[in-house]
Amino acid sequence: MKKIVTEVIPLNFWKYSTPKTVFPIASKVIPMAFLFAVILCVAGIYVGFFVAPTDFQQGEVYRIIFIHVPSAWMSMFIYIIIVFWSLMGLIFNTRLSFMMAQSLAPTGAVMTVIALWTGALWGKPTWGTWWVWDARLTSELILLFLYIGYIVLGASIDDIRRSDRTSAILALIGAVNIPIIYFSVEWWSTLHQGASISLTAAPKMAASMFLGLCLMSLSFWMYTIGAAFYRLRIVILKREKSSTWLREFEGAP
Repeated sequence: MKKIVTEVIPLNFWKYSTPKTVFPIASKVIPMAFLFAVILCVAGIYVGFFVAPTDFQQGEVYRIIFIHVPSAWMSMFIYIIIVFWSLMGLIFNTRLSFMMAQSLAPTGAVMTVIALWTGALWGKPTWGTWWVWDARLTSELILLFLYIGYIVLGASIDDIRRSDRTSAILALIGAVNIPIIYFSVEWWSTLHQGASISLTAAPKMAASMFLGLCLMSLSFWMYTIGAAFYRLRIVILKREKSSTWLREFEGAP
C-alpha cells in the first residue's frame, strides 16, 4: 500500500514526512503563526464587539458568538485532523504522523472547553439555565472526554509505538461523534439554534457579523497552527533526543 501511494505522490512530498525535516520548519512557522493570530484576534474583536450591529432578538449578549462559534468549529476540525494523522500513522507507520496528532490534541481540548464555557454563558440569558442535556451540548461534552481520553491513554503507555497505535485507534473510534455534533440540530429537536452559515447558502447575518466571525476563526486557526508546531517541537525533542541530526541541529559536538 505504501509503495503504491509513494509512486503516485511526488517524492518531494515525502521529504517533509520526517521529524528531521519538519523540526526547523516548525521553528520558523511558530512566531509567524502567533503573530497573525494576535493581529486577526484584535481585528476580529474590534469588528465583532464594536462594528457589528446589535442583534434584534438577543441584544448584546449574542456577541459571544465571535468566540463561541470559532472555538466550536475548531474543536471539531482539530479532531478531524487528529483522525487524519492517526490514519496516516496506522497506514504508513510514520512517526511524524503520530507526533502531529499528539501535538494537536491539547489545543483541541482547550477549544472544546472554550466552546462549552462560552455556550454556558450564552445559554444562561437565552435559555435561562447554564446547561441543558441538549443533543449538541451533550455530544460536544463527549468530544471533550474523547480529547482527554486520547491524551491520558497516550501518556499512560510507556512503549511509544504501542501508545501511538492505541491512541490512534481510540481517535478513529471517536470520529463517529463529529457528525453527531454537526447534525444533531437537524436530527433531533434541540434548544440549540441551527447554523447561520452554510456552504450552500448565503450567511443569515449582517456582513459585519460575518466578517467578525471570519477574522476570529482565522485567528483561532493561526493559534492552532502555532500551538501545534510548538508542541510538536517538544515531542520531537523528547522522542528524537538520541538522534544524530538533532544534536547537529542544536550545535552539540
